[in-house]
Amino acid sequence: MNTTTYIEDCRPLLFNISSNGIWENLKSPDVIFGYSLPLMEIQILLIFTSVVMAHMFLRCIGISHIASYMIAGLIMGPQLFDLREKSTWKLSLDPIMNGNGPLRSFSACGFMMFTFLMSLRTSRRVVFNNGPLPVVIGILTFIVPLVVGLCFRNVLDDNINPHYMPPKKALAERTVIIATQSSILLPTITYFLSELNILNSEFGRLALSASVINDILGVSFIVLAYSLGTYKNMSHSTAYIDLIAVIIFFLLVFFVVKPAAEWIVQETPENKPVANIYVHAVTLTVLGSAVYTTVFHMKYVLGPVMIGLVIPEGPPLGSALEAKYEKLTLNVFLPISIAFSTMRCDITRIVYELDDILYNIFLMVLTIAFKLVAGIAPCLYCKLPLKESIAVSILLSCKSFPEIFFYESTLDDKYISQATYSFLILYTLLNSGIVPVVIRSLYDPKRKYIGYQKRNIFSLKPNSDLRILTCVHKPGNISRAISFIQLFSSPNQEFPIIVTVLHLVKLVGQIVPILISHDKKSKQLINNSYIHTVNLAFSQLMQESFDSESVAMFTALSHEKLMHEDICMLALDQTTSMIVVPSGRTWTIHGEFMSDDVAIRRLNISLLERSPCSIGILVDRGQFMRKDKRKDYINVCAIFIGGKDDREALSLVNRMKHNPKVQVAVIRLMSNQETESTNWDYILDHEVIKELKDPESNKNIAYTERILTGGPEVATTVRLLSEEYDLMVVGRNHGMSSPDFSGLLEWMEFPELGVIGDLLAVRDLRSSVSVLIVQQRHQA
Repeated sequence: MNTTTYIEDCRPLLFNISSNGIWENLKSPDVIFGYSLPLMEIQILLIFTSVVMAHMFLRCIGISHIASYMIAGLIMGPQLFDLREKSTWKLSLDPIMNGNGPLRSFSACGFMMFTFLMSLRTSRRVVFNNGPLPVVIGILTFIVPLVVGLCFRNVLDDNINPHYMPPKKALAERTVIIATQSSILLPTITYFLSELNILNSEFGRLALSASVINDILGVSFIVLAYSLGTYKNMSHSTAYIDLIAVIIFFLLVFFVVKPAAEWIVQETPENKPVANIYVHAVTLTVLGSAVYTTVFHMKYVLGPVMIGLVIPEGPPLGSALEAKYEKLTLNVFLPISIAFSTMRCDITRIVYELDDILYNIFLMVLTIAFKLVAGIAPCLYCKLPLKESIAVSILLSCKSFPEIFFYESTLDDKYISQATYSFLILYTLLNSGIVPVVIRSLYDPKRKYIGYQKRNIFSLKPNSDLRILTCVHKPGNISRAISFIQLFSSPNQEFPIIVTVLHLVKLVGQIVPILISHDKKSKQLINNSYIHTVNLAFSQLMQESFDSESVAMFTALSHEKLMHEDICMLALDQTTSMIVVPSGRTWTIHGEFMSDDVAIRRLNISLLERSPCSIGILVDRGQFMRKDKRKDYINVCAIFIGGKDDREALSLVNRMKHNPKVQVAVIRLMSNQETESTNWDYILDHEVIKELKDPESNKNIAYTERILTGGPEVATTVRLLSEEYDLMVVGRNHGMSSPDFSGLLEWMEFPELGVIGDLLAVRDLRSSVSVLIVQQRHQA
């Protein structure tokens, strides 16, 4: 396809799209780069080649992909290859048909889709539910540096070099620097928190909420500044028309687009995908909104951002849009957009015009300094640790790739110079590489568990509350969790148990993790029949077996890789002694194997490493929850070998003996080579066994001992015992006096379950026994 353009009486200029390949002119194969499509293809190829080469070196020192995209842009920029300049006149001598035009459009489309997806995935309803502290931080970190910066804006305005920039433009440039350094964009915070894997932490929630407040103020100020710029630099009538057009756009978004999106969600059956026609309609609406806002002299991303904010996040519509465009945007569009914008960075301009931009650098440093103080002060006032306060303030002061697009926009509008733009790009690059390292050194998520000692059942007093946190992933977990909890019920609640139920839901179509408390006063924030079924089932348990206030229910909408943070944080807040989670391996109620869930297994491994209290992994074949009229009781057996995990398992079953429907047995497996020792674990084991052998203190527990020679005999004994009981409780690890497990260790399928737990969780076990694997909390 060819397009011919005429400039007055000059010769025609040909603008060609597709070529016939390198065979079109074998003597000069590079003629194909006179066509727009091959030129854009080679530009994209060079960008991704530079990205791959940069990341090969940067990943060795833990630097993220974003820095690689930026360095690829620097490589392709004026410093080395100068790809933009070499591509400018490839297509035509007409400046309108710039050779960078197609790639620029590609880049703009990428940033538009990125901002749409980020606004789509941001929860508007619960992001402010973290108390007044993030609101105060968000306001102060914007207002304080903005006011201080504006006070210093006009200083030394008489010394502005007119050859560098007209004085009015130079003052506008200073305003841009002050505004950009005072504000923080939500995608920047989300990117850093995701990279550090602390999105679900208290630190992450605080930073997210504060950044939303700051972002709202920053965007409002920028929109106002652009409106004033249109009023001063263009006609007043144009400014009024633009203002009316923007008001009309907001009305259309809130009174047409939003109801239409809600109607689509209501018309889509639950757990069914949304129709493709609706996805395409939303996509066309996003593109149309970008065109609309551009026509009326506003930034093209304003339309997509507003559309994304009014579309309900999560399934079915939000998740469908994310599934369709997320990978394409993040893996293709975004690298090209970042690299293309970074190509405009010219380091030599910083050197040559350093004197002219020196005051701009001073303003930036001043603004950042006051922003750091404004972030640290409220944190310290609310008794946050100093290091954590500094980390929050640094995070809210950093810059990353979302700011690059705003810098480029102001450069296109000639509000900032090429030298200032280049300096801001280098500063952003340093932020992307240094800030994650600094945050890791200042904030450690595990630090909050220090001093959280003796949160286990073994350390509890006999009549003290037993606090258990049980996790539910799927509908099949509900009845199993309830049946397990009922094992601890006692007549007249003489031995109280306090249960916290956490329903874990994978976060789809949104960024901000949510923890919802289902107390009577809480508002309904989510509409999902399965979640309501969970709440109804445990409410029934409250009425039948326990006091009405003994069960607290929560729902956590969280990223799959970070669910352990929500569990640990809730366990910490509820001062629980044990967390009980499903194993990921499930059977039917008749004992037939169903499936393995790798994601749940990964979650359990993370919990075993980080849990602030003891943890139990329940492998349930449905035996002890089966209603068998021939049996009036449930047989529970604890296998005791030695070590703190076995002592914790023994303490747990000791709580079950008060239930008249539960018969408890303890079987000690001893090595034939066991000898007395002064080891502290051995002494504690001896005291526990001594108490078990006392018939007066343990009337409801049957205790027996078996002497074994090695691994094969252990496996045989455990398999035989599994046929006699409904539930077996075992420790994950065992003491120094345990039998030789060397042969069994080589065949373990589930290392997180320990040797005995793995034996009882295999598929080919003929018994239908369920098993609880217990690990006492590792001391910090």
